[in-house]
Amino acid sequence: MARLRLVREQIREIEAARLQRLQVSESGAHAMVKLLARIIGVGIETADMLVHEILSRQLRDRRAVARYAGLTGAPDESGKRRREKGLARAGNARVRRGMIQLAWRFLLFQKDSALAQWFRTRAADARGARKTMIVALARKLLIAFWRLTTTGEIPVGIKLPPVA
Repeated sequence: MARLRLVREQIREIEAARLQRLQVSESGAHAMVKLLARIIGVGIETADMLVHEILSRQLRDRRAVARYAGLTGAPDESGKRRREKGLARAGNARVRRGMIQLAWRFLLFQKDSALAQWFRTRAADARGARKTMIVALARKLLIAFWRLTTTGEIPVGIKLPPVA
């Protein structure tokens, strides 16, 4: 119990330090974290991880963003035979896991967004394709967040609370 209390206290200190760091600075990565954390369903920890792991990098296009996160397919092309082997394991595993978890959470909190509706229409018809489609949603979400942080383009239907 003493170790558990110590770990919880350390987590509280780390979270307090992060919040203090975000309140002090208004530029660069901290502004991106604040922008992403405003999206309903995206917490401060997820936003911080995404910004520091991928969104603060200078990636040239949406394909590079998806490749860096490891959210693209792994084709198997041998001669005339072409097939998809599934999700590529190359890429940032932490971002990949975080984005897949965020995609499930996004479906709960952003039900009216265009991305959530896209997922529902695709996953409703295809039996057993929910896992494949959630990875596709995670890829689309990551690209939408990348566009939001680089160009300021807010994805269609995503709810942002008013700035206090």
